[in-house]
Amino acid sequence: MSFVIDATVALTWCLADESDTTGAADRALARLESEGALVPAIWPFEVANGLRSAERRGRLDEVETLKAARLLRALPIRVDEVPLGRALDGILPLARALGLSAYDAAYVEMALRMDAPLATADEQLARATLAAGGTLLE
Repeated sequence: MSFVIDATVALTWCLADESDTTGAADRALARLESEGALVPAIWPFEVANGLRSAERRGRLDEVETLKAARLLRALPIRVDEVPLGRALDGILPLARALGLSAYDAAYVEMALRMDAPLATADEQLARATLAAGGTLLE
């Protein structure tokens, strides 16, 4: 069974100084090779932006960013397309109902639609997932 991962989890794998207080990143990495993971279309941009932000803040240099990019590309992660209709008719109302950004609601929507647990290090996103009837990666 696949699971959904958010950018917070992937960035924890890439940033040595990032703490995994929830354990979500470690659990996801342990299961990733055998199960594979799913991500919404926003994920590559969020991860790229997180790496770029880490560079600007001096947390990564360009060589470390390239190493992180190679790691992420090698992982069995499938990016799911998000049609405009799903974004406007499904994700937007879900974001409104859960008090989330549309970006975060995309993860919740995908986890619910795929009946897959979500791996996140974001406590607000974890609570919203559970409130919507979803599950978290154990």
